[in-house]
Amino acid sequence: MIPLPDPVAPGQESVWDYPRPAVAQACHRRLRIVHCGITLADTVRGVRTLETSHPPSYYFPPGDIAPGVLRPNTQRSLCEWKGQAQYFDVVAGGDVFTGIAWSYPRPTPAFEMLAGFMAFYAAPFDGCFVDGDRVTPQPGGFYGGWITVDLAGPFKGVDGSRFW
Repeated sequence: MIPLPDPVAPGQESVWDYPRPAVAQACHRRLRIVHCGITLADTVRGVRTLETSHPPSYYFPPGDIAPGVLRPNTQRSLCEWKGQAQYFDVVAGGDVFTGIAWSYPRPTPAFEMLAGFMAFYAAPFDGCFVDGDRVTPQPGGFYGGWITVDLAGPFKGVDGSRFW
């Protein structure tokens, strides 16, 4: 069963208006990740991916990620739209977060702009921000979307959304 989209307030966009199949687009909003007082990533040159019912996943260019915070991991996954993802651990402030970042080193042609860019799950960090607004992690722990105040759901990942 597909749920009814939430009402869209002024200044919001509905994730139910996002396309399927997914798309990638340049994002010039300020994206920032902070943990233990350390800025791990900060960019206005990101990419966001959009897919029906999902909050955007944000990707950072490698040059806008603090040196030394990423450690390659053997974990891999396959996205039907983007191709094979490689995962990374994040080491910051004495913490090690296993498999919390991912990249598509050789994405499918439609997602070529993601090559080498890095996305992060928001949950483990002290703060992830889009234009200064703290994000809420996409529910469920599987998907890596960042929920901001300018989005209307409901969002894939909540209980009962497996077949949306």
